[in-house]
Amino acid sequence: MTITADAPPTTWEQYRVELTGYCYRMLGSSADAEDAVQDTMVRAWRSYEKFEGRSSVRSWLYKIATNVCLTMLDSRQRRATPMDFGPAASTDGPRPTPKPEISWLEPIPDARVLPVESDPAELAVAKESVRLAFVAALQHLPARQRAVLILREVLQWKASEVAELLGTTVASVNSALQRARATLAEQELAQPGPGGGGASELDADHQELLARYADVFERYDVGALVNLLHEDAILNMPPYDIWLQGVEEIQKWWIGPGAPCRGSKLRPLSANGMPAFAQWRPNPDGDGYYAWALQVLDLKDDRITAYTAFLDVDTLFPMWDLPLRLDKDGQPIRA
Repeated sequence: MTITADAPPTTWEQYRVELTGYCYRMLGSSADAEDAVQDTMVRAWRSYEKFEGRSSVRSWLYKIATNVCLTMLDSRQRRATPMDFGPAASTDGPRPTPKPEISWLEPIPDARVLPVESDPAELAVAKESVRLAFVAALQHLPARQRAVLILREVLQWKASEVAELLGTTVASVNSALQRARATLAEQELAQPGPGGGGASELDADHQELLARYADVFERYDVGALVNLLHEDAILNMPPYDIWLQGVEEIQKWWIGPGAPCRGSKLRPLSANGMPAFAQWRPNPDGDGYYAWALQVLDLKDDRITAYTAFLDVDTLFPMWDLPLRLDKDGQPIRA
């Protein structure tokens, strides 16, 4: 259902981006987050006449969105990453097979979850709180702890406000927050709040690093590629449940199973507050290129520390309005 222009809540769309970000952190899926926000808007529209104004419209929408997410989490698997399924693998081991039956963590376009206009410090926190590592860590929390942590640490709600939203006590909220913080600490993950080390804008050195990465990847100079990696860098490729760690293993992968990426086309994007690239592989017959992966990179200092290639391009490329095929000149082929 679409909220019509003559409906009372004419300003609700202003909350769509922040609600999508909230639901994405809760659910770990871009598609599920979009569905949850739409369900929230529909429920709010249907019950608007019962809204008594005892809280702000924003708080009311968050309460509805939280209930929607909690219901969805009751009936769905948590979103996983390859690192959840055991230690790092070896390129010399058996060839992996895709695991489509697993509910994988999905990336999301920045434009859907990050405010266009925001205080730089608030934007840094918002970016840090949608990074893949943080959203992956959230998936290990019980649903209500997850909601408490996001509302208190990311959105900076008061404990009393969260207690009212969840229909519980301040003591229960504080207890849930303490347990959630402990879980994140076990995973050695900084919390994305004030003083928590929020992500900063990419500086000139990082921009140069990304330009070099795109250049050497398209030329498929594996020697130059590995020189851009941190010595403990991680490579993973959902829907495969293996992951590799270290320059030597990643180099062997790129030379071996990854060799068909030679001659790929890349296009820079942003996802989850992180630099990303769309990748199209060359067709074996030489007639253009086909969508292969959405690459999301994690950077630290002057090196790439993590490389995630999401291979579900049929689902992901349309989110960035990307074509699934390019012609021989690298131009989009639209269906």
